Amino acid sequence: MRHLFSTRLRVILIVAVLLAAGLTVLSSATGQSLPDMLVQGALTPLKAAANALTGQAERLYGYMFHYESLEAENEALKAKIAQMEDQARQADSYRRENERLRKSLGLSTIREDFVQVDAYIIGWGSNDWNSTLTINKGTNAGINEGMCAITANGEVVGLVTAAGPNYATVKTVLDSSLEISATIASSGYNGMVQGGYTNGRKDLLRMDYLPSSAVIRNNDQVVTSGSTVYPRNLILGYIVDAGFDDTGVAKFAILEPAADIGSLEQIFIITSYSTTTTGGNANSGNANTATQPPETTTASEGVG
Repeated sequence: MRHLFSTRLRVILIVAVLLAAGLTVLSSATGQSLPDMLVQGALTPLKAAANALTGQAERLYGYMFHYESLEAENEALKAKIAQMEDQARQADSYRRENERLRKSLGLSTIREDFVQVDAYIIGWGSNDWNSTLTINKGTNAGINEGMCAITANGEVVGLVTAAGPNYATVKTVLDSSLEISATIASSGYNGMVQGGYTNGRKDLLRMDYLPSSAVIRNNDQVVTSGSTVYPRNLILGYIVDAGFDDTGVAKFAILEPAADIGSLEQIFIITSYSTTTTGGNANSGNANTATQPPETTTASEGVG
């Protein structure tokens, strides 16, 4: 045991002597003192660790700065995209309005007797969204109860049932309380059109009181017959089905409304029209009627 300990001690001493000799030679070669070399040797790992931490901090700072720059650029791009989307929506709205006005102008060219006021829909009835709607113009724009509402294509939307200074309520053709005298354009058969008659299909209309001998074809166009409220030949809808009523002595037809009520944004109110052109009777109940020429009528409240 003593011999083993003596051997280890000798080895340690030899290594120490060799290390000292090596450091002495290295010190002579580099011109540094032995203590300096020892200190430098001890500090070298610490310097390496410090350099590593500094590099990591610099990379982290660069990443954070780059991230903030990207975030700011991203926010700017989002703002530009939102602005472009808003401009696109406005352009689309202008395009649709321009298209509606073009169609209205075309209708006015065909029916030069029509005097119309355009209005935008600002609300729907709370009980049945597609039975009544509210527009943003009223009596200040010449709109009164009993005036007919149409689309830019001359499709019947409904009837003004209430009007204030800057708003009006329109009952649409889908409301079961609205009755409109109508004619099948291709055959001339007359009947009465109402909404809400087809079970489970409140989006359809029903034309009653057609002769039992009437030949009814799908896609036949149904138009207004002309009355004290509705000018003649306004489009009501297209036939999609037909059958006999409960009595078995008369026929009925199911119509798809020509106006897509649920997608409307803008409508036109006919404030006056010529009964000579439309074939209807002069309207009554409006104080302005008497001051107009005999061939012109101002729309007023009444039934279809």
